[in-house]
Amino acid sequence: MRFEMVDVFASGAFSGNPVAVVLDADDIDPALFPKITQWFNLSETTFLLRPTHPDADYRARIFTLEREMPFAGHPTLGSCRAWLSTGGVPKNEGSLIQECGAGLVQIRSDDARPDHLSFKAPPLIKSGSVDDAKIAKITETLRIDRDAIIAATWADNGPGWVAVMLESAEAVLAVEPARYSTTRLDVGLVGPHPAGQETAYEIRAFFTDHNGALLEDPVTGSLNASVAQWLKSAGYVDTDYRAAQGTRIGRSGRIDIAYRGEDVWVGGAVRTMFTGTAEPW
Repeated sequence: MRFEMVDVFASGAFSGNPVAVVLDADDIDPALFPKITQWFNLSETTFLLRPTHPDADYRARIFTLEREMPFAGHPTLGSCRAWLSTGGVPKNEGSLIQECGAGLVQIRSDDARPDHLSFKAPPLIKSGSVDDAKIAKITETLRIDRDAIIAATWADNGPGWVAVMLESAEAVLAVEPARYSTTRLDVGLVGPHPAGQETAYEIRAFFTDHNGALLEDPVTGSLNASVAQWLKSAGYVDTDYRAAQGTRIGRSGRIDIAYRGEDVWVGGAVRTMFTGTAEPW
């Protein structure tokens, strides 16, 4: 069994979000996928298989420590990098199609930036206003005042995100959440940086694990995709931008958002850090 450890949305060595990518997974008992994921103990592990759709270049199954996900952003780009670096040849030069639980996801490379990959944001599963009970739970768990929330919306493209905007990047970075939540939460905080800085927004992503512990994700492609869709539709932005994420936990993730007509592209640097093989048990 071959595998790669890929750093996604990194701005330097070991600064992004790692994902383990297991290759040739058609030859592995699918019942082992969750066990392998738990053993790697990363936020996600992906398993690459032969596609079932004629337009797809490969198929990816994406697992967290507790469940299989239909889609996730940094595992999508990490899977693509591993597939390309181990000899995968796209059917169409310069772009490829990943098949996953959410359907077909288009990914493209950038000739000017060899390490850079982008995926086209999938459509939202759920959008719109968030009910008062959910907002109350979010403010309680994140330990923020209700008045601190400038806007909030469902921004779910698979994981279940609720996006919450605060007045500034500084306010986002100041949040000190509770360590546990009695209910499942997947919350993304968004705050603008002052004009003229390298990044336009600061992003933080919080989610509960299977034990109810509240964790912070280093860099989150799915959240940045849905936030970018929301910011454009709500009139907060009208041009491409770069976001920062992972600052409070010692990472320096950078996410590039590009608007092309109705499409939103989410990209960043994606680099294989380790390659290996697993011995049979």
